[in-house]
Amino acid sequence: MKAALVGNGIGASLTPGMHEAEGRAQGLTYSYDSFDTALTPWSARSLAEILDHAQARGYAGLNITHPHKMAVVAHLDELSGAAQALGTVNTGVFRDGRRIGYTTDYSGFGAALRAYALPTQGAYVVQFGAGGAGSATALALVDAGARVKLVDSVPHRAEALAAQIAKARPNATINTGPFDPARVEGAVNATPLGMNAYPGMAFDPATLSARAWVADIVYFPMDTALTKAAAARGLRVMQGGAMAVYQAVDAFKLITGVTPDAARMGASFDRLRAAPQPD
Repeated sequence: MKAALVGNGIGASLTPGMHEAEGRAQGLTYSYDSFDTALTPWSARSLAEILDHAQARGYAGLNITHPHKMAVVAHLDELSGAAQALGTVNTGVFRDGRRIGYTTDYSGFGAALRAYALPTQGAYVVQFGAGGAGSATALALVDAGARVKLVDSVPHRAEALAAQIAKARPNATINTGPFDPARVEGAVNATPLGMNAYPGMAFDPATLSARAWVADIVYFPMDTALTKAAAARGLRVMQGGAMAVYQAVDAFKLITGVTPDAARMGASFDRLRAAPQPD
């Protein structure tokens, strides 16, 4: 069985290692490749050609990452669940000649919220970032019962996402605009801020009430400026590795049809993250 990750600049991704480690543990003959569209030969091929290549060579599925999560939709036969609501896909499965798209960013973030027991039902949650990953986390928050306020450096992007989710979930409470930090019960960073290449914080956790929790989706580095500041303040924190692991857990099951061991995949993630990176 074969799968692959498609994205631009994915050399440091831990996804292939997590998948292959779980495949070995499950007794599967399972290889997981990288189709890096920043490098040859993939840089010379269109996204449609890459999908054709994978399907023709018997790949069971693909994980799709930046910047292809929305563009890939045009090359699929069917979107499932949240992928249909959001128009974004990070997992494509080949079944009986058809291409089916899913978003395990959505299901993975939801699973992470549950695993960390972060209170969301009726909670007032502010999310910073309304891009590709932010669309999935925002919908997961809404489906977990949160009342969501979206904030983005490009205001119309937040407004468009709020309208899109409100259309998909008519009973949802999701909007944009100013908010009172003292009322916030949960805050999510769904921006690149905190990554090594994008230092800083999307918001200052010192402005939040002591009852608030903070979640980040950045995991390079794992201890971002935001999560360190929130933990120092005594707030409950969910690091970005949680979403990374649970989205991989869901993608593994979709691609292979085998239920993985989430704790084991989490341990693989930690081991791979701690390993020295090649020069």
